[in-house]
Amino acid sequence: MADPNADERVVDGSVWREFCRALEKAGDTILRESTPADPFNRAEGYRYLTRLLRAALDSQIESGDVRFPRFYQLSNQTIKIGNDNPDNTYHNCNISGRHDYRITGTRGSVPYISFGTKAGTYEESGEMRPTGQLDSSQMEIDPDGRFEIIVSKDEKPGNWLPMVEDTGMIIVRQLFTTRIDEIEATYDIECISRGDADDRLVPESLEAGLGRATDFVTSTSNLFTDWMEIYTKHLNELPSDDQDRCQRAGGDANIHYLQSYWKLGPDEALLIEADRIPEKGHWNLQISNFWMESLDYRYHRVHVNKHTAHYEPDGSLRIVLAHEDPGSAFPNWLETCGHDQGGMLFRWIESEGDHPPVRTRVVPLSELAHPSS
Repeated sequence: MADPNADERVVDGSVWREFCRALEKAGDTILRESTPADPFNRAEGYRYLTRLLRAALDSQIESGDVRFPRFYQLSNQTIKIGNDNPDNTYHNCNISGRHDYRITGTRGSVPYISFGTKAGTYEESGEMRPTGQLDSSQMEIDPDGRFEIIVSKDEKPGNWLPMVEDTGMIIVRQLFTTRIDEIEATYDIECISRGDADDRLVPESLEAGLGRATDFVTSTSNLFTDWMEIYTKHLNELPSDDQDRCQRAGGDANIHYLQSYWKLGPDEALLIEADRIPEKGHWNLQISNFWMESLDYRYHRVHVNKHTAHYEPDGSLRIVLAHEDPGSAFPNWLETCGHDQGGMLFRWIESEGDHPPVRTRVVPLSELAHPSS
């Protein structure tokens, strides 16, 4: 039922004032007792809120009508959420289980693509639960690389992406090994059951969208700060994360997540090692800041993957996270980019559970610089 007072709240400006007050309140996340209190980390925290707001406005104002869907980027090079993967291109799309949709596109050459439907949102429930997934290994693709996917509650022939009544989003992940060598997939979406729906903006939908945008900023920033509090229990280690929690937060069913919190003094380094790297599938390791934003991979080496890593003669893997370059003996060096702490995430992708444990230990940087001493 339409709100008879919505027009008045737009006209008298109360919609905008409420939006601004809610946005101000969102800043309390940065001041939580568990967050770093130094100027650098706090400044990154407030920048993080501006990035979340950019994502939220695109999602809720520009792309909020599920009858006229469009793919947008909730994470990209300068909007970063929940240990976003530097090897991925992400696209999101708001949909509804009340409608059916058609996705058409071209495959490109990336090694892995997944389309996942999700129920719930960060702003409403703090979760995006899986309701269906279709990945590139399961898709029918024409010889010219074109494909079509039907998104619906009822099963359809061909490429079918399932959803349920309360599905509200699609997340698309494209995995790159080396971006310069691969062609990105392209795709569009249309609602095929919208009838003669009108796409004009109405005051009530604007007010609702602004409210969801500020709720998204507040809930998302608090959600991943909560996660960092959990990860303090295994500081500088990389155990398997709670996979069910990762999936409820919008994770990919074909990824096994090892997630944690790193923190190093100026003369320390974190040595990360794994044996028997599986031939099947992919892997990568990234580091992030305290707010679980990937560090700036445009200009710095802050992640490494199966194809960019140097391996030891026996096939094992050794990665170093350090404030300074430890030298040629450690080619898999990840830069901290001036950070003293943050999140980190090791992903096993399409490995079907065949992956070794990942060992970590903090060592003096001088020990790496002089390994024989």
